[in-house]
Amino acid sequence: MTAFRSNPTAPVRTAAPFAIRAERASDVPAREALLDACFGDNRHERTCQRLRDGRAPATGLALSAVRDGRLVGTVRLWHVSAGGRDALMLGPLAVDYDARGLGIGAALMEAALGLASARGHAAVILLGDAPYYTRFGFSAEKTAALELPGPFERTRLLGCELVAGALDGAWGMIVATGARERKAEERKTRRSRKAALISCAA
Repeated sequence: MTAFRSNPTAPVRTAAPFAIRAERASDVPAREALLDACFGDNRHERTCQRLRDGRAPATGLALSAVRDGRLVGTVRLWHVSAGGRDALMLGPLAVDYDARGLGIGAALMEAALGLASARGHAAVILLGDAPYYTRFGFSAEKTAALELPGPFERTRLLGCELVAGALDGAWGMIVATGARERKAEERKTRRSRKAALISCAA
């Protein structure tokens, strides 16, 4: 596929009445509300969420779409090992219902893939509808031997090579490899300290 080119440090702007920029801490409440609205209350139980739980997104690869000062779209990419191959897992991609039809989803995808390529990543994997994601270079051609840690539809597991051959021969389980989220690490540390205090008291 054609290589994506983008400046990984600059916001990506479009001609449409919205802007794509790096996600900010202040975006989190609006992002979570948007994901709840798009995917429902059970979104945390989905298979791909197991790869994201407790992990931080890949550096520079969490993006927000903003329109009239309001967050209307989000996408994140995460470090994974795809059967031993370094890759990124894309998702979730979500666009506010009232802002659909403006090309926000496509702009988020193009920006995310462009930044991933510019940062030297070789492949991106996602779970989604092939008719939509084919336009961005995704297919099931090289993901047939890969597995996810839970139930999933085989035809929805798609891959996109940013470097030719990056997924050649890939097989096995897709597992999370990204850095632990700071809050998750802090919770783990607090639990360990609490357990140590209980042990000492006993």
